[in-house]
Amino acid sequence: MHCPFCQHTDTRVIDSRVSEDGATIRRRRGCEACGERFSTLETIELKLPVIIKSDGGREAFDARKLRVGFDRALQKRPVSEERIEAAVRAVVHQLRMCGEREVPSIKVGGFVMDELRKLDHVGYVRFASVYRSFEDVADFRDEIEKLERDHPTDEGQLPLLEVADAPDGKAAKPVRR
Repeated sequence: MHCPFCQHTDTRVIDSRVSEDGATIRRRRGCEACGERFSTLETIELKLPVIIKSDGGREAFDARKLRVGFDRALQKRPVSEERIEAAVRAVVHQLRMCGEREVPSIKVGGFVMDELRKLDHVGYVRFASVYRSFEDVADFRDEIEKLERDHPTDEGQLPLLEVADAPDGKAAKPVRR
């Protein structure tokens, strides 16, 4: 590594320490020519796949955009930052593990929807409404009914619709809160 002070090409490692989270190594280095000392951080660099957009365009994966998507879907919802960060990490992990150089954005959206379904059903429906381009209220209703049928209210989540018994005892209809 080049010395940042004199640009000499030979520096030596004096001390190495692993960070608390184990994701980086801090190295203390000394320059052989000028004697100055400096620190470097070493991290793992994993190449994430390129995302193929629905219009055919390609762009590098951006974890910040992923986080913004989660934040929008979960705005004003009772989901902790730690759980959101864990969901973002889970999506990034799934992208790394798929082993592909290029991944369609629809696949990334599927990963996001899977994580949102676990976190918060309202956030899931919000994301799905944009992701699947809901056209009317019937699309929302269909998605909510499918969600409640396939994924009953998980621990800590409120039901999306409360159902009241009809007077005749046969039909039930949603109740607004």
